[in-house]
Amino acid sequence: MVIGDAPGREEDRVGQPFVGETGQLLDRMLAAIGLDETSAYLTNIVFWRPPGNRKPTDTEIEACRPFTERHIELAKPGFILLAGGISAQTLLRQRGGITQMRGKWTELKAGEMTIPALPIFHPSFLIRRPQEKTKAWTDLLSFKARL
Repeated sequence: MVIGDAPGREEDRVGQPFVGETGQLLDRMLAAIGLDETSAYLTNIVFWRPPGNRKPTDTEIEACRPFTERHIELAKPGFILLAGGISAQTLLRQRGGITQMRGKWTELKAGEMTIPALPIFHPSFLIRRPQEKTKAWTDLLSFKARL
């Protein structure tokens, strides 16, 4: 399962997470470790695009958290990739930024389930900062090893 932050313009227009340039990069990232969109459930913490593509507010995040946790319970993933700081902070209930959290395995609790989770850079961050792709590759190899 891959959980992102919130939809961008293209995701909001299409009504699906991880489409457009961000989705294409995620597709390539998953393919590099032998996965594709049929082997991963994709969702976001917040299900609508915040006005002006701003960061979702704490109120918006908390309104959506129960639905995201229910998605996790229904999907019953073996592992979760938390793509971006908002998804990692929200579901792991931690305050650190993604640069400190990424690449460190932890356990995510959703209902009665405990699932291994790995925070990673969001693909949109990697588009803006391609120099971070080496770290992202290291994280993906760690995820592949756990699979």
